Amino acid sequence: MTRPAPETKIVHTRKVACDGGDGGLGHPRVWLAIPEETGFVECGYCDAKYVLEGDGADDH
Repeated sequence: MTRPAPETKIVHTRKVACDGGDGGLGHPRVWLAIPEETGFVECGYCDAKYVLEGDGADDH
C-alpha cells in the first residue's frame, strides 16, 4: 500500500492552523508561521505544506 503525497495548500496569511483535516482521524490543531525567507511551512504532524501567495498582508 502506498501513502498519498502530503497536501500542498496555497494560503494568503503568514499564520495558519493545521489539524490534519480528517476530523477525528486528524491531529491536534497547531498554529504555524510562514517565514519570509522560505515562503512556506510544513506541518510537523501530517507534513502538509502551506505556501504563501502574495505578501501575507491579510494577516490581522
